[in-house]
Amino acid sequence: MCTGLLGSVRNLRDTVLGLARTRLELLGAELQEALATHAFAVVGACAALVLGGLGLAFAGIAVLLAIAPEQRLAAATLMALVFVAAGAVVALVVRARERSRVFEASLDELQRDREALTP
Repeated sequence: MCTGLLGSVRNLRDTVLGLARTRLELLGAELQEALATHAFAVVGACAALVLGGLGLAFAGIAVLLAIAPEQRLAAATLMALVFVAAGAVVALVVRARERSRVFEASLDELQRDREALTP
């Protein structure tokens, strides 16, 4: 009888360790995917900022050179205000953006495990 109980405990231990290993592998895969996605997004965002900033700078210079010298100060002030307002809008949009859950699949699997084990 003791052997049957000991065997059951060993089987339970092996099952729990197998579940834990599967969950950790899933967590590791999600972490790698999240890191790759975020790294690509950061590199792309930096490139977009640099190229966009250069484009805006050259466009501003072109507008200032095309305007009569008497109007250049007013035009430069107006462009600066537009750029600051656009930067504020972008900052608000980025801040308000909803963040996704990084380990959503792992958390869902753990919740299902918990529900399955709850009597």
